[in-house]
Amino acid sequence: MSGLWVAVATLALGAVIGVVHLRRGGRMRDVGGERLPESLPGESPEDPSGSQRLTERLTERLTGADLGEGLGERATLVQFSTAFCQPCRATRRILADVSALVPGVSHVEIDAESRLDLVRRLGIMRTPTVLVLDAAGAVVRRASGQPRKADVLAAVADALPPG
Repeated sequence: MSGLWVAVATLALGAVIGVVHLRRGGRMRDVGGERLPESLPGESPEDPSGSQRLTERLTERLTGADLGEGLGERATLVQFSTAFCQPCRATRRILADVSALVPGVSHVEIDAESRLDLVRRLGIMRTPTVLVLDAAGAVVRRASGQPRKADVLAAVADALPPG
C-alpha cells in the first residue's frame, strides 16, 4: 500500500514540475535591469574604472561579426536553434512576423550546434533561445523556449530608442 502512495506522490510531483516548466518556458526576461555591485572583488570602490569594467563585463554586446550578419537598424532578434527542434520552427515564424511588422528590426537565426563558442559565451542552455538586442547590440531581453508573439513585440518596444 505504501508503494502506491509513493507512486501517486511521484506522479503528482512530476505533474507540478511539468506545469511550472511549461509556464516559465518562453517568458521574456529583462537582462539589463540587474543591480551591479560597486566594484569587482579585489578592486577599490573609489576606482571609477573598476565599476566601468564591471558594467562592460555584465552588459553583453553582440556585433555583426558575432552574428554573421549586420545588426538591425533599431533592434535585432537573435534566435538560437538546432536542426531537430520543433519549437524552433514556430519561433522562427513568430520572429519573422515581428521583424516584418516593426521597421528597422531584423531577425537572425543561429545554429547552436555550429556556434558553440557563442553558445558558451552567452550561456545558452536550450533551444530555442531568443535574445533581443538594442541598436548598439546590447542584450536587453532573453527568452528560453518558444515566446509568445505579444511578448516579443513588447520586448522589441522596450529595446527601441525613444522617439
